[in-house]
Amino acid sequence: MDTYDIILYVGYALVGLGAVFAVVLPLIKSLDDPKSLLKTGLGVLVIFVLFFISYSISSNEVLPKFEGEPFNLTPQMSQIVGGFLVTTYILTIIAVVGIVITELNKAIK
Repeated sequence: MDTYDIILYVGYALVGLGAVFAVVLPLIKSLDDPKSLLKTGLGVLVIFVLFFISYSISSNEVLPKFEGEPFNLTPQMSQIVGGFLVTTYILTIIAVVGIVITELNKAIK
């Protein structure tokens, strides 16, 4: 194992550690105010409902070139990926519309 591999593994570990801290520390802080946990839970629930709707409208079609090696894509996996993509598109559109509305609101004031 050379230096590049070690640096990559350390980088992976730091990213994982950062992700854990980004989730755990706000949860610890929000134990002081349970209402903030309720708002967070409601947000997560809304995202799950949005994913379920996106998953429901996604197609499970798999092209023949993706059925074999190295992808081995199944119709179920294809529908899950489609659900994630549609969810991402919807959340991106909501974010862009929110940014535009905020900027217009600031320009008017």
